[in-house]
Amino acid sequence: MSTTIDMRGTNDLHPATGTPRQRGAGFSTALRVFSARSLKHSFRDGESLLMAVLLPLMLMLVFTFILGGAMNVTPADAAGAAGSAGSAAEARGAYLAYVLPAIALTAAGFGASYTAVVVANDVNTGFMNRLRTMPFPVITVLLGHTVSSLVRNLMATAVVVAAAFALGFRTAASPVQILTAIGLIMLWILVITCVFTLLGLVSGSAESASGYGFMLLFLPYISSGFAPVETMPGWLQGFAGHQPMTPIIDASRALFTGEPWSALTADLLVGAAWCAGFIAVSLALIAVVFPRKVAR
Repeated sequence: MSTTIDMRGTNDLHPATGTPRQRGAGFSTALRVFSARSLKHSFRDGESLLMAVLLPLMLMLVFTFILGGAMNVTPADAAGAAGSAGSAAEARGAYLAYVLPAIALTAAGFGASYTAVVVANDVNTGFMNRLRTMPFPVITVLLGHTVSSLVRNLMATAVVVAAAFALGFRTAASPVQILTAIGLIMLWILVITCVFTLLGLVSGSAESASGYGFMLLFLPYISSGFAPVETMPGWLQGFAGHQPMTPIIDASRALFTGEPWSALTADLLVGAAWCAGFIAVSLALIAVVFPRKVAR
């Protein structure tokens, strides 16, 4: 009679069943896998990718060449005060500098809306439920969508900024100011991605997720992004001047145009505070909704 001796340590056995533990993927490995998965899916969806990039570019061309000649603003209008420009060409150049941050942040919104759709698809098709049975942190699926959104939106932002330089935008900003402006835009990209991830979790379908997020895409238009707040009706100025997009756009504009740090510190701090608040609330709600939305 032969005896089989199990040489494995007790740490390799499940404490409840005594069966061998399943060795799953670690957090970093799972995050890398699902980030790559989300990026592959987004790049294969050519229509959504083109819309995320082409629509902001079309907005830039429309606002610059159709409305820019009539807009009486200068790059110094970061605080929203109306200025003056000489010829229509000078007015268009000044308005291009004025509208650039709003176009970049609008591009982030359009790009992040795709995240709500893919998260809703993963939840409502049962993909998340299947992953819950596998030995790895399922939250890395959401984090993978977030990383993918950041990469896509940074690409779209780079295209928008490059197009602005091609159209004649020039700046006296220092490299530190340019990097700070890009960092603030990246922070807003993270904010809008977290919000759209939450919308994708709570929505009943990909279509409804896209519809819920569509309302958020109007925020840049009701801000100082495309026109000084002082030119709006009095009943609208209160909201436009105190909503989160306005200090973020004002700070980004001042950074891109090389305004002194003393002129933009307040907007920069307020915008960063808005972003931190949105991220904290969104992550807290995701932590509550995710376990309840996805069955074990």
